[in-house]
Amino acid sequence: QVQLVESGGGLVQPGGSLRLSCAASGFSLDYHTIGWFRQAPGKEREGVSCISSSDGSTYYGDSAKGRFTISRHNAKNTAYLQMNSLKPEDTAVYYCAAGSSSKCSNWWADGYDMDYWGKGTLVTVSS
Repeated sequence: QVQLVESGGGLVQPGGSLRLSCAASGFSLDYHTIGWFRQAPGKEREGVSCISSSDGSTYYGDSAKGRFTISRHNAKNTAYLQMNSLKPEDTAVYYCAAGSSSKCSNWWADGYDMDYWGKGTLVTVSS
């Protein structure tokens, strides 16, 4: 059974950090692109970051640049999103996704390239 499970969300104060994990089962992440997306209440889904499997190249949405870092540990079949300098506007449900392409496309942020999705983990940034 193909599954992606996110973890690591929670409540954090502004300026704090969180590391989200995305554990895959039922398939190998080795040859998949991995994306992180988020959706805040009343807003559309937003592409946060993407990492290719072919060359490890990474891509970030404007809101994540300079603060978030995506990574992957193929041996653990897990991907991560390190989030630093968190802001209240980062509050959202964060989803990881995997796509069968080996490289993030130019439109990765739309999410339409992704084949598998997790159920999400809630991140709340508040004092």
